[in-house]
Amino acid sequence: MPLETFDDKINALGQGEKPSVLLANGFSQAWDHNIFNYQNLLQQANFGVRDATIRDIFNNFNTFDFEKVMRALEATEIVCDSYAVDQVKIDEIKNDQEQLKSSLIQVISQTHPLRSSNITTQQYESAKPFIIQFENIFTLNYDLLLYWIVNKFDIDPQGYHTDDGFRHTTWENAEDQNVYFLHGGLHIYDDDTLIKKHAFRGDADISIVDQVRNNLNQGKFPLFVSEPTCEKKLARIEHNPYLSSCFRALKKLSGPLFIHGHSMADNDQHIFNQINKSGVDKVFISIFGDEHTEQNRETMANARRFIDTRQINIEFYDAASAPIWP
Repeated sequence: MPLETFDDKINALGQGEKPSVLLANGFSQAWDHNIFNYQNLLQQANFGVRDATIRDIFNNFNTFDFEKVMRALEATEIVCDSYAVDQVKIDEIKNDQEQLKSSLIQVISQTHPLRSSNITTQQYESAKPFIIQFENIFTLNYDLLLYWIVNKFDIDPQGYHTDDGFRHTTWENAEDQNVYFLHGGLHIYDDDTLIKKHAFRGDADISIVDQVRNNLNQGKFPLFVSEPTCEKKLARIEHNPYLSSCFRALKKLSGPLFIHGHSMADNDQHIFNQINKSGVDKVFISIFGDEHTEQNRETMANARRFIDTRQINIEFYDAASAPIWP
């Protein structure tokens, strides 16, 4: 029996049940797989003087996955420390971790679509109604697709209001915030005193991505959580006021939650733990393609392992049926 559709799940909700959504990389890849995937990012990345060495690690692990290599470097550091390997070599491994993170941020800013006009009117007219079905919108993605969608004010048939917590360009932790970038975003940065965001500067025709690149040239990086494990991601989140506030908002959820475009991998277990502590009672998880493939079976098994099925009902739906990108 085939998976039910997204509309099947939405239409089965009880009267007055307003769902929330957690978006992950599948949401962005469905717009353009050639941009939002690790293989393309690795091809475009520049690791500086460590380029050959770091690329050898990717080749030896036969992977394009930045987080997998980060976890490998972290594990190597721990093992070397236990075996009293020369401190110079351990420092080199630590520096490679930092180089990997900064290179990932750099390449995302370089390959990201430059302007919101890269999304067509037809795509906005489909994506905006999809997004405004949800009471709270959480994303694990760094890209600007969601930011552009919620700020497309001329396509807002229901007059639905979204609030990312920023007032002009400064985050103020507003009570009516309902858009949350759980792992940061390309447009968000910490200026050491305030959490701020870039916004399109129409007066000078300067895009957000241009502003990000200018910041990078000055050594100022976007607010990203790119650590390799859930433990390190959580530590990063807890030490930033914006990230920790978004994370707490996840725990405050109740009712149904859709998880769209997530592989349910263990490096985001901190997210699933927070859902388990919330008032969420139903979770609907997207599955892309044949549900019987090894990868999808693993995704479904992980979902049942990480989500507390004693108090939360889990169901799956066909990711391709979600009317987001025509």
